[in-house]
Amino acid sequence: MVADFAELRRKMVDNQIRTVDVTDLSVLEAFLTVSREDFIPEDMRALSYLDTDILLCSEQSEASARYLMAPASLAKLLQLAAVKSSDIVLDVGANSGYCAALLSKFAGFVIALEANKTLLKRAAETLERNQYNNVVVVHGPLEQGYAVEGPYDVILIEGSVDFIPEYIFDQMKNYGRLVVVEGHGNAGVARIYVKEDGIISVRRAFNLAVKCLPGFLKAPDFVF
Repeated sequence: MVADFAELRRKMVDNQIRTVDVTDLSVLEAFLTVSREDFIPEDMRALSYLDTDILLCSEQSEASARYLMAPASLAKLLQLAAVKSSDIVLDVGANSGYCAALLSKFAGFVIALEANKTLLKRAAETLERNQYNNVVVVHGPLEQGYAVEGPYDVILIEGSVDFIPEYIFDQMKNYGRLVVVEGHGNAGVARIYVKEDGIISVRRAFNLAVKCLPGFLKAPDFVF
């Protein structure tokens, strides 16, 4: 039996995304039109529209593994970012490119930063094949951002963090926004940082549990 992915996308939006108070029409339309299954390994496509994080790349430790964020969680973060059609967006931890594809539908231009070369290749190939022409995939350490194309109107960090390096804040435009989840598991909190005349302010938005993003984690304290 062949899955009807278009119908599954509609159900994802109606049953997962709208039910968590995502009402921004541009965000909803993006989730309806971007084929999530294209950004998931072939043998896992049956899981494409489940309300769960999907493992994309396993590593030696759980903290280093990479996941595609659950649709509802990602939608809430994208709505919080309030991206406009003129915005240049830095997507930090672009994974296989799904979030960058969504952003391409309502942002002006997207820089998709990825450190993992396997994911980088998959993202670049999938985005090019599906003609997301306002997205560029770049390689580099996630925790350094990508200053060469900055400053940015919006920076989105795709995963939970323990800290945000100062030089990522330096890559925000005046009146730019940075959206991130700080903390782990059920203690995670989505926050939006705004830069105005060089001053960074922060607002707590909502609780959100998402997988951690390598490069933004504190080393465990040594205990005697």
